[in-house]
Amino acid sequence: MTQPFIEAFFDEPTNTISYLVGDPATRVAAVIDPVLDFDIASGVADTRSAERIVAFAREQDWRIRVLLETHAHADHLSAAPFIKAHTGAWIGIGAHIRDVQKILRPVFAMDDLKTDGSDFDRLFEDGDRFTIGDLEVQVLYVPGHTPADIAYRVGDVAFVGDTLFMPDYGTARADFPGGDARMLYRSIRRLLALPDTTRLFLCHDYKAPGRDDYRWESTVGEQRRSSVHVHDGVSEDDFVAMREQRDAGLSVPKLLLPSIQVNVRAGRFHEAEANGVTYLRIPVKWKAE
Repeated sequence: MTQPFIEAFFDEPTNTISYLVGDPATRVAAVIDPVLDFDIASGVADTRSAERIVAFAREQDWRIRVLLETHAHADHLSAAPFIKAHTGAWIGIGAHIRDVQKILRPVFAMDDLKTDGSDFDRLFEDGDRFTIGDLEVQVLYVPGHTPADIAYRVGDVAFVGDTLFMPDYGTARADFPGGDARMLYRSIRRLLALPDTTRLFLCHDYKAPGRDDYRWESTVGEQRRSSVHVHDGVSEDDFVAMREQRDAGLSVPKLLLPSIQVNVRAGRFHEAEANGVTYLRIPVKWKAE
């Protein structure tokens, strides 16, 4: 079986790893979870991270034809529209993005947001298969972090999004709207039922205590042996209790509000106003007495 070419691009401001995944036989490639650079303090967005991926692909003769999101991220904005505009690639995400759109539409009073997933070019159901060149990709539905998370399996490689972190750091939070710690545990167990040698590529790393370098590749066997949250022997009830207690003490991601407004639209911003500026909404609620 042909092994995919994999190049990782780490964005330290958001601790996100994007991937270029290519078929060596056809030179066709996909980009998974591309990052748009956004400074929330100034409101300035730019595309330097996405440009880096596009430039690398051109220099190495990779033709980007596919853009894949593992879910609607809450910690970075997607650069998929920028890469699509420069390559003609289509954008895919899990079909349950429709559930996320329905949850978030009233939160931000986004009356113009379509909740049928049509902002994306392709919606994937569990078990769907598609190709990157001649490489076959299998879609695995792994909800829990959000209702719409999916993983992409290519042979003995799986891109698991936020569901898992490095074994010394643990697992995704499950307290976002529609998240579910019990569902997350079951999704992780599904991933850990893959062969032990399956390589797992992660979407984030935050350096576990005592570790000085960033890492984003693990294996199923390594996770089962040594994950601090879900190693073999951790029961579902124990995991749920740990996850819910841990989540209760976590701070809100810095880019939560802009990210989810943009990412449920496949990375698109609202149309600019008459002054040429695009605006995002910040819900304000008065503190209860």
